[in-house]
Amino acid sequence: MWGRPGSFIGHLFSCEVSCFDLKEVEHTVEVSAGSVYEAVAQALRIFRDNEWVEDIGRGQTPITVKVKNPEIEHTVRVQDFERWLETTPRSPAEMLLKNRLRAILAKGG
Repeated sequence: MWGRPGSFIGHLFSCEVSCFDLKEVEHTVEVSAGSVYEAVAQALRIFRDNEWVEDIGRGQTPITVKVKNPEIEHTVRVQDFERWLETTPRSPAEMLLKNRLRAILAKGG
């Protein structure tokens, strides 16, 4: 369905994205995304901008992406997402996706 976590499919899926902050409080948000990593980027931006959410952390912090239809769940560590974002794109489509995800993460505070 989605291929690699950063692969771009072209159409959007409704996703529920959740993770725990450093105080072990779980947070969940619904986003529309075309890849697992796009869902992660949107959720991180929302969580980081929300005053109710403590620091999410980095490194081994898992983020769960549950695609709603068809229902499937993916878990990505923040460090894996950030490392992928910094690697050289394998294609023009991946370059566009990475640029878009960086822009999403740069929005807000």
